[in-house]
Amino acid sequence: MKPISDIIKQKPWVGWGLFLATVVLVFLIGLFASSIIERRSESVYTLQMVKPINDWEPRNEIWGENFPREYETYKNTLDTNYASKHGGAVMIDYLEKYPELVVMWAGYAFSKEYNQGRGHAHAINDIRKILRTGGTQESPQPATCWTCKSTDVPRLMNEMGATNFYKKKWKDLGAEVVNPIGCQDCHDPKTMNLRITRPALIEAFQRRGKDINSFTRQEMRSLVCAQCHVEYYFKGKEEKYLTFPWDKGFSADEMEVYYDNMDFTDWTHKLSRAPMLKAQHPDYELFMTGIHAKRGVACADCHMPYKSEGGVKFTDHHIQSPLANVANTCQVCHRQETQTLMQDVYERQDRIEELRRIAEKTIAAAHIEAKTAWDTGATEDEMKPILKLIRHAQWRWDWVAAANGMGFHAPVEALRVLGTSIQKGEEARRMLAVVFIKHNVKYPIQMPDISTKKKAQEYIGLEIDKLRKDKDELLKTVVVKWDEEAKERQGTLIDYKAK
Repeated sequence: MKPISDIIKQKPWVGWGLFLATVVLVFLIGLFASSIIERRSESVYTLQMVKPINDWEPRNEIWGENFPREYETYKNTLDTNYASKHGGAVMIDYLEKYPELVVMWAGYAFSKEYNQGRGHAHAINDIRKILRTGGTQESPQPATCWTCKSTDVPRLMNEMGATNFYKKKWKDLGAEVVNPIGCQDCHDPKTMNLRITRPALIEAFQRRGKDINSFTRQEMRSLVCAQCHVEYYFKGKEEKYLTFPWDKGFSADEMEVYYDNMDFTDWTHKLSRAPMLKAQHPDYELFMTGIHAKRGVACADCHMPYKSEGGVKFTDHHIQSPLANVANTCQVCHRQETQTLMQDVYERQDRIEELRRIAEKTIAAAHIEAKTAWDTGATEDEMKPILKLIRHAQWRWDWVAAANGMGFHAPVEALRVLGTSIQKGEEARRMLAVVFIKHNVKYPIQMPDISTKKKAQEYIGLEIDKLRKDKDELLKTVVVKWDEEAKERQGTLIDYKAK
C-alpha cells in the first residue's frame, strides 16, 4: 500500500478532502463540548438560590426569582381559554348545565353556585366570589374552607396550630389568606424536595399505619396533589377539623361505610329530609382504583409533564388537562396519534356522562317524591329505609361527579359506582310508589319544572338576587380592606385578581 503522502502528491484533492473533514470534525467536537458546558452551567445555575427563601414564604413571586421557568409556567394557570369536550380550564356553570343538581343540594350551599374549578392561580379570587362562602350578612363557613386554597395556610398553621386554624371562621382569616395555591404547598424551600404541608393527609396515612416519609419520590408526585384533591369532611361541630375518611379504604363503598358507622351527615336535605353526604373532589381516591395508579403513573406525569429549555429539564407547572398537551403527556407512553388518543378519552367520558345524567334525574326525582310523601302523611318508619337509599345513591353519584376529569381517572370504577347509584335511586323510588299507594296518593306525581338553574332555585326557595347583592357588598367593602392589610404586611402580591 502506498504511503498517504504519495497518494496526496498524485491526487491533491484527497488532501483537501482530509483537511476539510478534519475541520468539520473539530468543529463538531467543539460544538458538542460547548453544549455540554452550557447545559452543565445552566443546570448548576438552577440549583443556586438567587435569593434565600424563608421557611414559610407564601409569595409565589419570591420563589419565582429563584425558579423563573417554573414560575412562568405556573402563571399560565391564569389562562382559561382551553376547553376539552368535558372540561378544561374554561368557566362552566354546572348548575346551569345540570339543573337537577340544584334540587339534589337543596338546603346546602352548593345549590347556590357551583362552577368548574379554574387554574390554581385563580384560587383566592374564586373562593372570595363564590356564593357558597356568603356575604356581609351571611358567612357561616369555617376557616377550614381556606385549607386548600392558599400558600398562606401552612404559614398560619405553623403560627397558630392546625386545630386553632380550623376553629376560626372563614371571614376571620380573609386578610391573612391572600396568596393562591403555589410553590410552598408542595416544596421545601431549602431543598426543593416535595413535602406535605397539610396535616390531614399525614394523619390519614398514620391511621392506616403508614409513615408519610416512607413514600418514594414517584409516589410523592401524586401525594402532594392528594393533600387537596381528595374527599374530606369537617370533624366536630365546633372543631371543624379537616379529616379524610380513608380508615376503611379509598372506594366509594368503603367511605360510605365509614360515614354510616359514625352516623355522619353533612346536611339534612330540605325537600326529602334525607341525612346527606357531600363528596368534595375525590380525584386521588378515584385515581387509586384505576389502571394508571396500578402501573405506577403519578399525577404529575400527566398534569405536570417534564419539558426542556436550553440545557435545563424541569417540570411544567402549568397544571392543566393532559389533553391540552398530548405530545408530552399521553404520547410519552402511548404511541397512537393525538386524535386517536383524545377520541379514546372522549368515548369513555361520554359513557360516564350518560350514566351520570340518568343518576341525576333519578335522584332529583326521588327527593321531590320524598317531599310529596312527607306532605301526604308518610311516617318516619316508612321513610327511614327510603332516605338511606337516597343518601347512598347521591353519595355514589357525587363520588364520581365531584371528581375532576369526568371519571377518566378510573373509567371502569366510575361506571360501576354510577350503576349502583342508579340502582339505589330507583329502588328508593319503587319504595316511594308503595308509600303513595298506601296513602292514596295519585302516582306518578306531578313533577315541577326544574329545566333551568333559575327555575330549580326558585323551586327550592333560593333568593339568588339577594344573595348576589350581599356578596357584591362583601367584595366592595370587606375584601378591599383585606387586600389593604395584606399589602401593608407583606409588600408585593402576585396579581391573583387577574381575570
